Amino acid sequence: MLKLINKFKFIFMLIFSIALSGCEAAKFDYTAFKASKPSSILVLPPLNESVDVNASSAVYSSVIAPLSESGYYVFPPTLVMETFKQNGLTEARPIHDISLSKLNEIFGADAVLYMNIKKFGQSYSIITSANVVSLEAYLIDAKTGTEIWRGQAAASSDENSNNNMGLAGLLVSAVIKQVVGQIFDAGFPTSKVANSRLLFAKTPNSLLYGPRHEKFGTNGQ
Repeated sequence: MLKLINKFKFIFMLIFSIALSGCEAAKFDYTAFKASKPSSILVLPPLNESVDVNASSAVYSSVIAPLSESGYYVFPPTLVMETFKQNGLTEARPIHDISLSKLNEIFGADAVLYMNIKKFGQSYSIITSANVVSLEAYLIDAKTGTEIWRGQAAASSDENSNNNMGLAGLLVSAVIKQVVGQIFDAGFPTSKVANSRLLFAKTPNSLLYGPRHEKFGTNGQ
């Protein structure tokens, strides 16, 4: 029995060590970020890889809050889009193809944030449905072209739902969610949650606090 217990202890410690090493390996390297020291961020309209035509505007509308509250100056999306529109650009793809030197000439931002919408809209299963938003982003130093940060996050409107209502209740709930999602577009509040998880400086491997935040220099050390 003692040998068996020791064997289980060894297996447990081995698994724990592997998991711990995996966590350590996943820790983000902020060397380039600290060298860049961005103060202002230009967020480009997100590329939309989903089938929902409203995805880009929904996500883009809630990028300012988490970045500004993390201590950065963020160029207002309405001003940014109007500037591009005056130059004949209204779609995200050609805007993403603009050179950093041109963006720097026009806006003078310290860093440029590129975003991709991987998923956006209703996701259906047999007995339920939810609005899902999945995002990825990377931050580029506007002067050097160096990638200084990369992250991803997702959110679902079904995260806090009660699944202990029985089959009939779940079926009714799924129908209600579908109708409500179509009428009120649940993608906007879900996008807000996903953006918060992606861009707030307080989460693991997130952006560092900016120079306008009282905790500037305290995370990512």
